[in-house]
Amino acid sequence: MTQSTTRLTVNGKACDVDAAPDTALLYVLRNDLALNGPKYGCGLGECGSCAVLIDGVAARACVIPIEGCVGRDIVTLEGLGTRSHPDPVQQAFIDEQAAQCGYCLNGMIIATKALLLRSSCPSEAEVMEALRHQLCRCGAHVEIMRAAMRAAGHVVEAQT
Repeated sequence: MTQSTTRLTVNGKACDVDAAPDTALLYVLRNDLALNGPKYGCGLGECGSCAVLIDGVAARACVIPIEGCVGRDIVTLEGLGTRSHPDPVQQAFIDEQAAQCGYCLNGMIIATKALLLRSSCPSEAEVMEALRHQLCRCGAHVEIMRAAMRAAGHVVEAQT
């Protein structure tokens, strides 16, 4: 396909990008808009490191063409909060130190945020289900689960 100008709404701002309509959203976010929250992981939509919110639903940006995003609200990790005012989900991940290498962190936070947008007080089973398709290779699962539960408003016992 030939390049054309596509208008996307990313993190509340209209952005015009020159790319072929079948270009993966992830490439536009990272290469054209310098939004590096979403990571390139598998390129197949399997690992979740590229996750973004599209109209409030977690989606894999590596397999979604930009032509399918026109007129939709796209939110990346950068659009959730700021360094001085992080989103409550981001703050929960900070408080629980829920990162090792940090590669999966984008997908974990986005998946948690998407869950909380559809269910304000999910159960532990619902949190586990929401995170089960997010791949973490370095074993921060306990901290990630604690952070997601904290974000969901559940009491998290102090670490010993």
